[in-house]
Amino acid sequence: MSFKPTPTTTTTTLLLLATALSVLLFTSSPPPPSTNSTFHSLFTSTSFTDNSTISHHLQTLTLRPHIAGSLPNADAASYVLSTFISYSLLRSHIVSYHVSLTYPSSRTLTLTRPPPDPPTTFDLRQENHSDNPHADEVVPTFHAYAKSGTAVGHVAYVNYGRVEDYLTLKEMGVNVSGTVVLARYGKIYRGDIVRNAYEAGALGVLVYTDRKDYGGPKWYPDDKWMPPSGVQVGTVYGGVGDPSTPGWASTGSCERLSQDEIEQGGEVPLIPSLPISAADGDLILRSISGQVANHDWQGDADSPVYRVGPGPGIVNLTYNGNQVINKIENVIAVIEGVEEPDRFVILGNHRDAWTFGAVDPNSGTAALLDVARRLGKLQKRGWRPRRTIVLCNWDAEEYGLIGSTEWVEENREMLASRAVAYINVDCAVSGAGFHASATPQLDELLKQVTQQVQDPDNSSQTIYESWIGSRNFPEVGRLGGGGSDYAPFVQHVGVSAIDMFFGGGYPIYHSMYDDFTWMKNFGDPMFHRHVAAASIWGLVALRLADDEFLPFNYLSYSNELQTSTKELEDQILKKSISFIPLYKSIRELKKAATKINKQRKALEESNGWASMWRKDPFKVRELNDRLMMAERAFTDRDGLPGRPWYKHLIYGPSKHDDYGSKSFPGIDDAIDKAKSLNSVESWRLVQHEVWRASRAITHAALVLSGELT
Repeated sequence: MSFKPTPTTTTTTLLLLATALSVLLFTSSPPPPSTNSTFHSLFTSTSFTDNSTISHHLQTLTLRPHIAGSLPNADAASYVLSTFISYSLLRSHIVSYHVSLTYPSSRTLTLTRPPPDPPTTFDLRQENHSDNPHADEVVPTFHAYAKSGTAVGHVAYVNYGRVEDYLTLKEMGVNVSGTVVLARYGKIYRGDIVRNAYEAGALGVLVYTDRKDYGGPKWYPDDKWMPPSGVQVGTVYGGVGDPSTPGWASTGSCERLSQDEIEQGGEVPLIPSLPISAADGDLILRSISGQVANHDWQGDADSPVYRVGPGPGIVNLTYNGNQVINKIENVIAVIEGVEEPDRFVILGNHRDAWTFGAVDPNSGTAALLDVARRLGKLQKRGWRPRRTIVLCNWDAEEYGLIGSTEWVEENREMLASRAVAYINVDCAVSGAGFHASATPQLDELLKQVTQQVQDPDNSSQTIYESWIGSRNFPEVGRLGGGGSDYAPFVQHVGVSAIDMFFGGGYPIYHSMYDDFTWMKNFGDPMFHRHVAAASIWGLVALRLADDEFLPFNYLSYSNELQTSTKELEDQILKKSISFIPLYKSIRELKKAATKINKQRKALEESNGWASMWRKDPFKVRELNDRLMMAERAFTDRDGLPGRPWYKHLIYGPSKHDDYGSKSFPGIDDAIDKAKSLNSVESWRLVQHEVWRASRAITHAALVLSGELT
């Protein structure tokens, strides 16, 4: 017998179907959208921010000088660890390495001038202007990894000691071979100042802080400027990580290179050097005669006329260092992700300082601890990250990014397959004004986050508004230099990264005057900039950890590469080098970036409440993996020519300035060499590097596309 539905039975059937569908929706689908946006708003709310706590952390961390490998630095590590745990980051621990560090054993410097002037022996001491009770604990001024030995010779002035400065001297007919050169710090990394001097034939190097760059009419403690006796110390190591374990972690009784092998590697200086004060540099400059230096080589209005020499002044420089294997300690805290625990969003700052380190690096450490405090409060409110957040406080960064590099080398394969991004803050605050550098796919995220945080120096606008200024767009730098702990992540493994800070170059850099009093009086009296730094840092981490789709945009990357290629092409316009392979690969990257953006949008639109039962989490994961892994494709296992540790073919340090950020460093180095040699083979190698970079970009495009050829 057949059944003919009536209007009543039809209505009843529809109601039953609707009820069943609603049950299916609520039982088979994932939970409703999370309230992460609410938690993110809480992170920057007045109930969560606290400048007094940040101030307290900074004061505690900077009570005593805490150079890497010292007991005070170990105490500081214990403080960071206990603070993490007190903020409910219970998965906190210390990871130790035993690495090669150097300390000064003895130093002397004497200047001999023509009669009747008597010889001068410099005391090489910084004056304690603020009556800091721990000033006598500051390690004597030195260059880490400087060559032990004696250099005696006429002194020659070489400006900033750049390659172009030596070319200028050559054009002037000045030969610095056999001299001790005097260079002012600035423009390039001090290790490259020493390396360039050695290549020019110098016997030794003195690096001073010129008043024009770091001084002022008044100085610390009355003003922010470097006192005349202030000395900027630092490393002159040209490599990254422990010099005795290049490419592998310094764990346990590991393999180590001998000192002879380290020197043969070419990353440690082969002539002695010393950092000296502006006052000592001024006295030495007055002993130099010869040709007058160029106008842009001169000092300030109160300085003598700078001449290049050599001589007649003669300096006798002696330095003896003590090289030891010491323990360093990274402090690591982990907040495990709920849905994707195997995806890591990593925040990093180093802790060790040459002296007290109020700006460098402990303004960043204080901000990191504040991020930890706020994340701990969010957890108590019920927040759990989608992906794992890892907070890292590195050791021995000042010696050559050692703590972070050893950790990256030890965890290289895990990071290569699981790290979403690395967000670095070193000197979080040294003054006003926000600055950031990033791999380009994170540009848009930086813009979005800075629009959510108030400018600490102008309550009527956001940080984004002050950042763009009159340009109408933010100026985002790139991470090619080797100046901080992002380098092993970006340049060795190929992890997307951001580096950010408030301020910029500050005059008491790496001196004993970088203390809490300087920060309280000049750097950030109300500690509002520290609060803002922690807010941006934490919000970037929260977006990367919680957003369902990673907030990456590779269209920024393709546009950046297009601009960089044009700049390279303009350098060698008249040479027979074809950049067509690069332009072609960049077009492929742009197509892939456009495609994945459309795919993400389609997935986002299909994931509304009404269609959640159809949601495919594997598609989301697969798309995110493509976004995460595309950065890895810019690396090459062979690395840069002559510098195999640097794997990234798009961003890496300049060969003659470790602080200088270069796009296409392999091509750039090859061009410099070809311009010098001007041989067929040298220009052929330029073309080879163009092809290598284009292949890397093509690989990145294929990863973004997610399809096999």
